[in-house]
Amino acid sequence: MKNITFYSRFENDILAGRKTITLREASDAQFVAGDVVRVSRYEDEVFFCNIQVLAVTPLNFKDLNQQHANQENMTLDELKQVISDIYPGLNELFMIEFRLM
Repeated sequence: MKNITFYSRFENDILAGRKTITLREASDAQFVAGDVVRVSRYEDEVFFCNIQVLAVTPLNFKDLNQQHANQENMTLDELKQVISDIYPGLNELFMIEFRLM
C-alpha cells in the first residue's frame, strides 16, 4: 500500500470529509485513480486513515480558484498562502482528489 502524509492541522478536516483534495509537487503525486493510500501525520508519522485516490490532475498555481479552496476547506487566500509556504515559487502542481475509506 502506498503512503501519504498530511500536516496534523488537516487531520480533522480529512476525517470529517471536509478536505477532499491535496495539492502536491510532482515528486509527491505518484498516485493513480483507484490507489488506496495509507495516511499519516507529517510531524510524527502516526497513521489516522486510508483514502482512495479518485483522480490526479496537473494544475498551475495561477489557476487555483474558489472550488479548489472549498475542496481544501479554506479560503482562496489561505490556500494560496499555504501552497506558497510549502512550495515556494512552484507553479506546476498536481491535484490529488480523494475520498475517505
